[in-house]
Amino acid sequence: MGDAMRSKSLRRLFLSWFAATPLIIFLSLPCALSAQKFYPDDPLEKEPPPMHVNDARFRKLNDYVDLFQNILAKPGERQPEPKQLRRDSNLQLIRAQSANTLGEVPDSAWFTNRIGSRPMTVEEVVRGPGSSGPPSADGKWTIVSAKTEGVTPGFRIVDSAGRAYLLKFDPAGHAEMATGADVIGSAFFHAIGYNVPENYLVTVDPDRLVIGEGTTVTDIEGNKRPMTRGDVVLSLLNVPRNRQGFFRGVASRLIPGKILGEFRYYGTRSDDPNDIIDHEHRRELRGYFVFCAWLNHSDSRAINTLDSLVEENGVKFVKHYLIDFGSILGSASVVSNSARDGNAYLWEFKPALAQMFTLGLYTPRWMRANFEKSPALGMIQYPDSDPERFKPNYPSPAFQNRLPDDEFWAAKKVMAFTNEQIRAAVQLAQYSNPDDTELLTNYLIGRRDRIGRTYFAKVLPLDNFRVEDRQLKFEDLAAKHNFRAAGEYKAEWSRFDNNSGAHTAIAGAMSFQLPEPAQSAAAGSYFAAKISGEDAAKTVTVYLRKEQNQFKVVGIDRTW
Repeated sequence: MGDAMRSKSLRRLFLSWFAATPLIIFLSLPCALSAQKFYPDDPLEKEPPPMHVNDARFRKLNDYVDLFQNILAKPGERQPEPKQLRRDSNLQLIRAQSANTLGEVPDSAWFTNRIGSRPMTVEEVVRGPGSSGPPSADGKWTIVSAKTEGVTPGFRIVDSAGRAYLLKFDPAGHAEMATGADVIGSAFFHAIGYNVPENYLVTVDPDRLVIGEGTTVTDIEGNKRPMTRGDVVLSLLNVPRNRQGFFRGVASRLIPGKILGEFRYYGTRSDDPNDIIDHEHRRELRGYFVFCAWLNHSDSRAINTLDSLVEENGVKFVKHYLIDFGSILGSASVVSNSARDGNAYLWEFKPALAQMFTLGLYTPRWMRANFEKSPALGMIQYPDSDPERFKPNYPSPAFQNRLPDDEFWAAKKVMAFTNEQIRAAVQLAQYSNPDDTELLTNYLIGRRDRIGRTYFAKVLPLDNFRVEDRQLKFEDLAAKHNFRAAGEYKAEWSRFDNNSGAHTAIAGAMSFQLPEPAQSAAAGSYFAAKISGEDAAKTVTVYLRKEQNQFKVVGIDRTW
């Protein structure tokens, strides 16, 4: 893995060895702590099996505290400012620490590689995380708890098969909007690689809903009392109905395990021994910005995440989820998006000051942007809007720490979605107006391409390195997706000392043919090819390890 992640893993390994091994034996193994760049198991495709977690405490984040902390302060470890880097040559950018030596994110309790890492069929994208299926159509759905206040109600139900779901509805005047966004979001984010709930569109006959024994509601004075049928009728009064008098909803299968509350976008959980990488330095959370910019997920706050203590193969560990996608695309869940959503933080000092001094005459750029509107989609911005200008509701430490290589990793996954897969995911929403399906499909295809153009331009967008016929081969992703003509590149070969990190240039080796010293080298030898194009600042260094009968690509370093 990356050097920083390796160092933290070694520290944890040191502690476990120290506790279990006599000190004299430990001191006889100095080679265990040698500072190699690559290890025999690199590149890791999966994180090591998790350590057992006996128990972890529930932690409820206060949404207002989280809001003001992220707006008024800067929690977590942040990237040094450009002026600091210019002033102090010892300062360096903080690279992502959850990436392996190829720059990819290994499978873990946070992320599972799917699209862009392996072929995915349209059917797989559409199926999403679903394995349980929607609530059973046979028998009643028993309400065991309810949210009856607010703009839209919600129920926790148990179907006739004993499976538990959260049942959510659309707001008045926007039939299909929040429910459509929720099922589309879970399909996309699952295909990308995140842990998400199973979300199913359902048609709800109010007569199917029954009140469970002991189910209560809280009245406006804060007093609990038994729930009545009148409460159910009243809570559904403003929910859109179809012509048959039924309601459209999303049934979200309850996440398994012991729920531990939300995770933060910085720091770690002190009660989780597997959580050793500060969240602001996880590539899957830094790159999450790009996915949110694509799908306009402005409500990507900590409140819409969830940790759960699960058990698999006899081992308990904390699994990390993204939840609640009813506020993506053009939906703000309980209302349609406003022009601010995805374009500005909830509070920004400079624009507020400008409006105050101009007596409201100053209008931000986003207020003049072009949007499309419909009751089922809400309000979506034109696909040519700049993803770099995307802003969630308030700043995220992980988002603000992102670097061009984090963005490149995410943009590759966005570009891996085909037009057919995008269309099929949009069709999950079952919009009654075909024009809405067409509009949203074209919007997401256009936004996908804008993501690729923007973030492939920040680095040398070469990928899929391999050795074939004694040549180093790769794909130019910008040319593959017709963003520009194929570039002209050169390679500078060197021997690489895996222990010292020293490069020794191989004279005359400037092509992509493996140099003769590499071909005749002993197994276990390392070589590097530094690739550059027109922009000398943008390079990719590819590391190869000589094995018995082949060369293996074991590492990639990027500069920009």
